[in-house]
Amino acid sequence: MELKDYGFIRVAATSPALKVADCDYNIGEIKSILEHASRESVQIVCFPELSLTGYSCGDLFLQEALQRKAIDALKELAIFMQVKPALIAIVGLPLRIKNSLFNVAAVVSSEGIMGIVPKTNIPNDREYYEKRWFASAVDIPVSSVKIGDETVPIAPEGMIFNTSFATFAIEICEDVWTPNPPSSTLALQGAEILFNLSASNELVGKHQYRKSLVLQQSARCNAAYVYASAGVGESSTDLVFSGACLIAENGSLLAESKRFSLESELIIADIDLNALRHDRIKNTNYLTKDAGIVTEVDCFLPSIAPDKLYRSFNPHPFIPTEERANEYLSEVFHIQSYGLVKRLQHTGVTTAVIGISGGLDSTLALLVTINAFDILGLPRENIFGITMPGFGTTNRTRNNAVELMKSVGVTIKEIPITEAVTQHLKDIEHDINQHDITYENSQARERTQILMDYANKTGGLVVGTGNMSELALGWATYNGDHMSMYAVNASIPKTLVARLVKWIADNQMDEPALSILHDVLDTPFSPELLPADKEGNIAQKTEHFIGPYELHDFYLHRMLRYGDGPKRILFLAGQAFQGKYTPDEIEKWLRVFYKRFFSQQFKRSCLPDGPKVGSVNLSPRGDWRMPSDASVALWLKELDESCSN
Repeated sequence: MELKDYGFIRVAATSPALKVADCDYNIGEIKSILEHASRESVQIVCFPELSLTGYSCGDLFLQEALQRKAIDALKELAIFMQVKPALIAIVGLPLRIKNSLFNVAAVVSSEGIMGIVPKTNIPNDREYYEKRWFASAVDIPVSSVKIGDETVPIAPEGMIFNTSFATFAIEICEDVWTPNPPSSTLALQGAEILFNLSASNELVGKHQYRKSLVLQQSARCNAAYVYASAGVGESSTDLVFSGACLIAENGSLLAESKRFSLESELIIADIDLNALRHDRIKNTNYLTKDAGIVTEVDCFLPSIAPDKLYRSFNPHPFIPTEERANEYLSEVFHIQSYGLVKRLQHTGVTTAVIGISGGLDSTLALLVTINAFDILGLPRENIFGITMPGFGTTNRTRNNAVELMKSVGVTIKEIPITEAVTQHLKDIEHDINQHDITYENSQARERTQILMDYANKTGGLVVGTGNMSELALGWATYNGDHMSMYAVNASIPKTLVARLVKWIADNQMDEPALSILHDVLDTPFSPELLPADKEGNIAQKTEHFIGPYELHDFYLHRMLRYGDGPKRILFLAGQAFQGKYTPDEIEKWLRVFYKRFFSQQFKRSCLPDGPKVGSVNLSPRGDWRMPSDASVALWLKELDESCSN
């Protein structure tokens, strides 16, 4: 498994044990950390600001002995890197150029010292008096410096480092705290990973603000942001440093160090470059025009093939963590409800019609409709819940549908469809014992006709029940359950439908509705269009035919949110569902997903209106505009090739 093949690069941030002004000790710790990082297949390691000398040297920075020793330590590191770890190290030191001293970062690899990046924004406040010692990058009078036998480029306007894996850039501490961080310009110029060598002291409440700053800058730049700060080895004369290290990716925290450690700290993460590049391509405002001029440097970075990934992949990307569940699910429920509220207000409609099957989707749609009516102060009796038992309806689902409607106070209508469908099959000369797609779809369309006509009769609006997972797979009857007047579940995937119903049940419902909802949650997914088995149980189980919804939701999220192709999805699903599904099962259902997703686009091209809830949506007027005649051949070919390797 080569990380590059799947669009990843491995980076690290470290806060080493340190002695102030002891370059020999510090370079020894740096070498030790690099050897450790190499064993973990890390490709780029970021050290804190002024890590060769220590940040808190004060007026010792003006001593020629310390300046000279820092250069010697850098040259020693360059020699070490030629024969030891095959990676890139970013270290900090004071560097004298003509008549000024600069706070710089040096990029060192097996090729030598590749570039020098000076700090742009020099603080001069009560805590940091750096202007006493250091000049700003804008004052640098040269484009290169001599270090030993090497002529090293230095660029006051910024520097981009290009590798065969990724493009990265550097800023130093204060730079990210300013209104216009250098990293913003560097990202516009192509930097995908932003490294920050920092020395940020600790104050009560400061760490959370610092973390928020790093996360926001990574999100704003559609980049990874690797932050390494000085540790407790710094002088505590007036300030205390904690060694805070953070690795963020597009607003998400991937890794965080232990603070206030007496030992060296190293955090590692695998950056998803493909995801970052996909977001940048989608963001049409992400342009390099007038972004400024930077110096570019090419760096060699060897490929790696680690045994494991330093990140995990959520197998249920649409479901919030327990910590965020209340806020997240409440927002989803509100978006659905207020979307319907607006539609009711706009049309002047005061009644709604909804088909209640006893399954999860119609249950959620009913709960949303009830909430919308409560918000508007409309009586729940104006909601007409219609249950339409057919050939495959079981007592369990029928009873749950009726009892749920009773418990929430909506108007209940039961309109059996067996006689109407039997007559219809006779009219079109179809054998009722032939349980094919005609047999199934005639029931779905009969139900939709009833709902539409009853809505006309009552002056109401038909609330749709179908979910996004079904739309992705085309698991809906065209102009049957595919159609409604407002589709409140249209951007809710199946896995989220279940989680949302459970949350509503546990947080907003009392008995007997609570028990009914929990039984609905335990009911197998089924359209109930085929006759029940001999025991009266559901015989037609959806996931038996099309595969597990949790897999399809994962595939859908990776494809639409990140633009991943079959090779990547196959790999990532293997990581996310390791131990639950075999590689053969994952490949089998991914093949089903692609075939159905492409062949069923025509149903998505004429969807009814419905509210967008999350980052993934299939509306033809919004996030997904795909021709109905697109060929799936390219995707299946890549899947075939991935499975044969």
